[in-house]
Amino acid sequence: MTLGAQIAWDDTILPFQLDKADVRGRVARVDGVLDTVLSQHRYPAPIEDLVAEAVLLTAMIGQTLKLRWRLSLQVRGKGAARLVATDYYAPTEDGGPARIRAWASFDSERLSLTEPGFGQIGEGYLAIIIDQGEGMQPYQGITPIAGQSLSECAEAYFAQSEQLPTRFSTAYGRSLMPGKPEHWRAGGVMLQHMPKASPHAQGEATGEGGLLHARDLVQGEDAENWTRANILLDTVEELELIGPSVHPTDLLLRLFNEESPRVYDPQRIEFGCSCSEDKVRQSLSIYSAKDIAHMTTEEGTVTADCQFCGAHYVLDPKTVGFEAVTDGNA
Repeated sequence: MTLGAQIAWDDTILPFQLDKADVRGRVARVDGVLDTVLSQHRYPAPIEDLVAEAVLLTAMIGQTLKLRWRLSLQVRGKGAARLVATDYYAPTEDGGPARIRAWASFDSERLSLTEPGFGQIGEGYLAIIIDQGEGMQPYQGITPIAGQSLSECAEAYFAQSEQLPTRFSTAYGRSLMPGKPEHWRAGGVMLQHMPKASPHAQGEATGEGGLLHARDLVQGEDAENWTRANILLDTVEELELIGPSVHPTDLLLRLFNEESPRVYDPQRIEFGCSCSEDKVRQSLSIYSAKDIAHMTTEEGTVTADCQFCGAHYVLDPKTVGFEAVTDGNA
C-alpha cells in the first residue's frame, strides 16, 4: 500500500452495515486529531490513555447520529482522574469534516503513574449530551462507571439509556515508524444492533451493578446474529485496528466477509474548537462590575484560557460584565 493510501484513511470514520446480521457499525482511525488534542496539554500517561480512548469513542458515536450541532461525552469521577470531556461537532456542510476537541482534569497528588487511568476514575458516571443547537432542548443520558474501560462503560450506557446492543473494540498508543517522529494513533470498531420499533430488555439485567447488558436486549434470531458478529470481532488484532498499512475495508472483509458487509461514504474528522472572544464575553456577562474587579489582574486586564485548545484571551475589564453590556446598549 502506498503512503498516500495510508494517509487517506487517517482521521476518518467509515460507516458500514452487516446485512446478514442486522448490525451496523463504524471503523475509525484517529491520528493527527489525537496528536493535536494531546499536544495542547502535558498529561501524564494514564490520563493520555483516557483521553485517547474517549476521543476514539466520541468519533464513532458522534458519526452514528444525525447531528445538527454537537455531541459531548463526559466522564466524571471522585478519584484522581476527575474529568474527561470531549465534543464532536457535526459537519457544517455536505462533504465537510466533523470536528473534535477534548480535555481532562486530574488530581496530580493522587494520580498513580503506574496504574491504568480507568481504575483511577473511581465512583462516577459517563454522560452523553446531544445538543442540536439554538432553540432545541439538549438531551442527556447518564450511566454509572462500570466495566474495565471507557469502552465497556459506553457499552453499558447504550444498553441502559438507549437499550441498543452496542460493542466497541479499541486500540490506541504511540506509534514509531521508521524515519518518522513518534505520534499517536488510535483505531476502533463499533457494532450496534439495528434498533427495533420498541426495543426492551427481556428478563433480569445481567450487567455489572445491576445494569443492563447488550445480551439482555436481544432474543432468538437477533441474539444469534449479535453473538456471531461479536465472536467475529473478537478475532481482531491491535495492529489491524491501528496499523497504517491495513485498509479499513480490508479489515471489514477479513472480519465479516460472510456477513455481507456494506460500506458507506467515509467521514473525515479534524481538530476543532468552538471557543471565541464573543463566547468569553458572553460567559462573563453574568458578573457585576464588582465581580469583574476581583477577576482583574495586576496588569489591568481580565484573562481567560480555553481548556480545550489553550487559546488565551485578554479583555478590557470595562468591556465585560452585565453592567458593561447594559451601558453599551443604552
